[in-house]
Amino acid sequence: MLNQTQTRTGAGANIVGDGGRSAAGPGPDVMAAATLDGNKVLSSDGDDVGKVKDIMLDVRSGRIAYAVLSSGGFLGIGDKLLAIPWHALTLDTERKCFQLAMSTERVKNAPGFDKDHWPSMADQTWATSVHQYYGSEPYWGRDDLGVGAIAPGSSDAPEAGGVKL
Repeated sequence: MLNQTQTRTGAGANIVGDGGRSAAGPGPDVMAAATLDGNKVLSSDGDDVGKVKDIMLDVRSGRIAYAVLSSGGFLGIGDKLLAIPWHALTLDTERKCFQLAMSTERVKNAPGFDKDHWPSMADQTWATSVHQYYGSEPYWGRDDLGVGAIAPGSSDAPEAGGVKL
């Protein structure tokens, strides 16, 4: 399913497709979280399994932790919320949606919560079980300073007009 141009971004979501690479604006590599709200999520079967309701930030680490998916229900009534690890998603710029490498049936059976009873997402026991369900390494255990990273204060920082960036 990922046979298009694909970009891997550390612990972030993959990006596929060329849609938006020539568009004006900062996307798709840097986007306002609000622009992703309401984006549909497709299962590996190609089914629409829900929409992005919220994007959860780990404030201490500065990382995106989860996309909260609203799934099932009708017009927001009776829907189940799912915390999907951010790096388990792939942004498809051509179809303007996210892809999740999981069958529709598995998404339907995923552990979820309702809008009035959110889990403590900072609880690593809860978070580890969510990451295990989606087959992803917890984001707090990942090293995001990978290839191309420049340490703060490094003399290797790029310059613009004689000013270190």
